Amino acid sequence: MAYDRPAAPGDLEIVEAFGNSARFLYDEDAFADLASTRAWLTEHEWQDAADELDESARRDLVRARETIREHLEGTDSAGLNDYARRLLRPPQWRDGDVLIPVLDGTAVERLIGRLIAALAVDGLAGKPGRLKVCHADDCRWLYYDRSPGNNSIWCSMDICGARHKMRTYRNRRKNA
Repeated sequence: MAYDRPAAPGDLEIVEAFGNSARFLYDEDAFADLASTRAWLTEHEWQDAADELDESARRDLVRARETIREHLEGTDSAGLNDYARRLLRPPQWRDGDVLIPVLDGTAVERLIGRLIAALAVDGLAGKPGRLKVCHADDCRWLYYDRSPGNNSIWCSMDICGARHKMRTYRNRRKNA
């Protein structure tokens, strides 16, 4: 079954795609090894990062992905702050837009910096919290919540929402 939500808007789309390089529900991880990580980077137009990728950079991509996921879950932002201190310059304004420049570094560092900057700009825009992590522990898919109340908790009602409702129903029947 496929995820049915449209992609996040603007620069959050790359953050969402990056976070969803791991599909935990299906035991898939595009960053499992160097070859698959290079393929993912190339597919997402980060050829410079794919070209210079080594094992240390691959591990940093995995660490960055999980740091972003933890931040979006609201469990830990310390790692995100560390990346911001190391990879970003102070905010700047141009033509009414907020920009957070990324410091020069390796291509992988620039990629991670761009992701962290996109999250920071989203927070400064006054609409944080729309990019979320599915509440299903075995899923943790990133999705953009377009609901009017910003209260979605599942990546998909057809996948995780239905599974949760069925488990709840079975538990109620078993305990009745």
